[in-house]
Amino acid sequence: MNFYKYFLGIMTLVLAFAVTTQAQEEMTTEEWQAEINRLTEKKASLTQEINTLKSEVDDLKAKYAGLQTYEDCMDEVYALVGASKTDAERFQSKIDALNAKIQRREQGTKEDILAEWEALKNNKISALPEYYDVVHNQMKRALDAWDDKPKEILYTVVKGDHLWGIAGKSEHYDNPFAWPKIYKANRDKIKNPDLIYPKQEFLIPNLTEDEKDYYNKARSTYYKSVPPTQSN
Repeated sequence: MNFYKYFLGIMTLVLAFAVTTQAQEEMTTEEWQAEINRLTEKKASLTQEINTLKSEVDDLKAKYAGLQTYEDCMDEVYALVGASKTDAERFQSKIDALNAKIQRREQGTKEDILAEWEALKNNKISALPEYYDVVHNQMKRALDAWDDKPKEILYTVVKGDHLWGIAGKSEHYDNPFAWPKIYKANRDKIKNPDLIYPKQEFLIPNLTEDEKDYYNKARSTYYKSVPPTQSN
């Protein structure tokens, strides 16, 4: 209300100023009356606009007062699938954890991850708009793009082979320092890791992420400790 009183006060001053200015310019009686009529009509028009705006503001305030809070709306949404805010937060945590596993492409775990994804997909909470695309579409595409390697492969030893060289092959570990993995997986066939024979078949199991890190660090540490070759 203070705003409207202030606005009307300003308009009154403008009207008085206009009248005084026109009077100073020695307006005729007819011109003066015409200006008074124009300003009076202008004031009435502005007053009507103010009243209309005030009415609209009051309507908006009434509507706002009747609106639910965001939290109440979300509680109703969760209730549609028989869940609560806490359930939704736990569901989001499961999505984050599973996405992290998919991004790391954890070897030997795709089958387990598919089972976890199926559980998320079958959860009613996944039908909510904020989760549907992530679970049913994005995660599905990521899993489809996952080129799952076999858990283990068979390798037939040829003349000149040694565990160091077999582990260093690009189709195996591409890291000779990982040879103990092959040795441990084939202890029934390898009595001495320095002695292997042509036509022997060895299982080449996949490395876990921790094993990859371990053997990569071993390789890095070794090459750092080797002194550089000096030329004459």
